[in-house]
Amino acid sequence: MASSCVNSEDCLENEEYAQLGDDDSDFVDLEYEKSKSLSEEYIHACHGMIFSRSEKILWNTFKLRGCVLMQMRFDGVLGFPGGLVEKGEDPLIGLNREMEEEIGLEVNKHGFTDADHMHTVLNKRKRLVLHFFTKEVSEEEFLVLEKNHLKAEEYGIEVMGIIRVPLFTMSDGLRGLPAFLSNQFIGNARNQLLAGLKHTQLLKREEIEKALESSNKHLAQSPRKL
Repeated sequence: MASSCVNSEDCLENEEYAQLGDDDSDFVDLEYEKSKSLSEEYIHACHGMIFSRSEKILWNTFKLRGCVLMQMRFDGVLGFPGGLVEKGEDPLIGLNREMEEEIGLEVNKHGFTDADHMHTVLNKRKRLVLHFFTKEVSEEEFLVLEKNHLKAEEYGIEVMGIIRVPLFTMSDGLRGLPAFLSNQFIGNARNQLLAGLKHTQLLKREEIEKALESSNKHLAQSPRKL
């Protein structure tokens, strides 16, 4: 979730990048290859969305659509596996290393490649470059990945556990995906999730927009300060 710290000062510096309070206006799109040539004043971070498709149905009513892996972080908020990249390190190498450490990903079988890159954005305020990747696996492989995370190096330290994202909306229009979107996410992880669902076609754009509208309405009715 964060690059290794040589001392406490390095750890505290890394912690600043994960502080809450980011706004959508803080982020701008950036070309992946162009981002690699930015000066060392910029810090890079990579995260990945591992998913599978599913034909299963809940209560003979709600289509599960698929499985999307997210995690409860050490700081109590939701996000995708991944983290800060070492200075001078290729983003892809950093991502696969973090995936192995955080969820026990077998890189030789399911390692991320440049073909899995989805988008890159720059957090102007933090001078933080965020690379996002998506990786499809079979439903059977997804189950194995879930079990393997218990053996990961960072399980119980940086990662409190993994969770699946509910990809359906129940009859009240709130429970399911809209309620999940009402949780607290790190950085732009919420937007990464929405973009990932659209990019992978796990959900239609109209379904995503409706779930987001319901979630935002719910949050507006029960505001919280974080």
